[in-house]
Amino acid sequence: MQEWWRGGVIYQVYPRSFQDTNGDGIGDLPGIIRRLDYIASLGVDCIWLSPIQQSPQADMGYDVSDYREVDRLFGSLQDFDSLVEQAHARGLKVIMDQVVSHTSDQHPWFQESRVSRTNARADWYVWSDPQPDGSPPNNWLSVFGGRAWEWNPTRGQYYLHNFLASQPDLNFHNPAVQDAVLDVMRFWLERGVDGFRFDTVNYYFSDDELRSNPPLHPKGKLVTAVNPYDMQEHIYSKNRPENVPFLQRIRALMDEFPNTASVGEVGEAQRAVALMAEYTSGGDKLHMCYSFEFLGQEFSAAHFRSRIEAFFRASQDGWPCWSFSNHDVHRHISRWSGHALSPDELGRQCIALLAALRGSICLYQGEELGLPESDLLYEELTDPRGIRFWPEDKGRDGCRIPMPWEEGEAPNGFTSGTPWLPMRARHSERNMAAQDRDPGSVLNAYRSILTWRKKHQALVTGDIAFFDTSEPALAFRRTGEDKDMLCAFNLSPQTLQLSIKGAEEPVLEPVSQSATMVGKGLTLGPSGFAFLSVASGGKGKIVYED
Repeated sequence: MQEWWRGGVIYQVYPRSFQDTNGDGIGDLPGIIRRLDYIASLGVDCIWLSPIQQSPQADMGYDVSDYREVDRLFGSLQDFDSLVEQAHARGLKVIMDQVVSHTSDQHPWFQESRVSRTNARADWYVWSDPQPDGSPPNNWLSVFGGRAWEWNPTRGQYYLHNFLASQPDLNFHNPAVQDAVLDVMRFWLERGVDGFRFDTVNYYFSDDELRSNPPLHPKGKLVTAVNPYDMQEHIYSKNRPENVPFLQRIRALMDEFPNTASVGEVGEAQRAVALMAEYTSGGDKLHMCYSFEFLGQEFSAAHFRSRIEAFFRASQDGWPCWSFSNHDVHRHISRWSGHALSPDELGRQCIALLAALRGSICLYQGEELGLPESDLLYEELTDPRGIRFWPEDKGRDGCRIPMPWEEGEAPNGFTSGTPWLPMRARHSERNMAAQDRDPGSVLNAYRSILTWRKKHQALVTGDIAFFDTSEPALAFRRTGEDKDMLCAFNLSPQTLQLSIKGAEEPVLEPVSQSATMVGKGLTLGPSGFAFLSVASGGKGKIVYED
């Protein structure tokens, strides 16, 4: 039986910004329920819920104070149960965020741990004595700026926080912590959730000797960065080998619940693909992993090819999950706008490319509308990263603007109140209602391509083999049981001429964009792409000579 997650399409819902039903300007679980028919219409397999657990919201829910409770901002446990039930009725799976590398400092575990060195949870977090001069135990830095250590005068020790000081890191070297975290997962699995997305999955363990990280650029050369965190090679503060046995414990638990799945977020700039492969290989760890490889500025055939080939060289039996946007990065319509003549052409090409790559797909709410990044004023920011590093890094608020559902002016049906983040006219004009009626819209391109993809096993689970084409052409073959698919993409705003070499008799699929075939010649217009179905096992290839 085909595993639903392998080659499946996951739709990320950022609850704060999806649909508000009570007029407080913040999206909620009843709002997601209201829009389930819309989500199902996209042709996706699964919903990923960003954090809904109880939280002080210092980092928008990624600081959990009660793992077994829904934050009242979003609703109740009963609302969650109803969401799962109604999603299942529509054939949709539901996975939810598990943010367990750290907790909120308001979590009862930390409240107990911080009061003494001898209490029952004294070593549930990463504590360390100061150096003789009172400074922190090592040079580790926080992702959100500054040192990764916060002084606690009650214990006379520092605690580790890889993110905000209000997000203390759990000590996974303690088996009791692992057991407690697994119990949390069991709680949600027993409520019927279909799996988890694991936040910062490579951060669970830090070096038990607390050794300092080396500089990323050695030999004494100072290379500054907007965030000093990017000046270290994080070999001791994360990515530790002890992580793998704990991932195996997670998989063993999930295997008790058939048809569940896991996807891990690998937050790593230097060896992300290797970790993705390691964490998903062997069938006894995570089902899937994603990283930030396709979430940056790079938009080239060489980049896409190199990352995919590197993953499958490292792991023949592992499985990646690819995405172009999420709640942590600038939206790809804006990041890659210089490679296309229009956002619509780019939006259609991007979903076609994701649909063609070997691996599962993760879509971020609003990308199916071609939503751009929003420019906010400093006083409008809520994201602690943006507030800290403004204006060189404006943070993540710009990709979290609420969904524009209806035509007209903001808030476009998102709320009857004031949205928690301001909605600009350029978002209002890309509303769902208008695109729903337009057969040529980005929204309807997503629907048609994802629906068409399900009919072609080669694109869902087939192998991938790249052709040697020069920039800006990207071309490869996906192999299927009864049919192969030749895939070609023009990653530029110019027209390209390609050709099919070999004995293939290709059929140009109608979901292609700005693509024409004359004999064995293939013309791709700006942001054009072509899907060519051919007999399985053929020897033909796509050729482009600049």
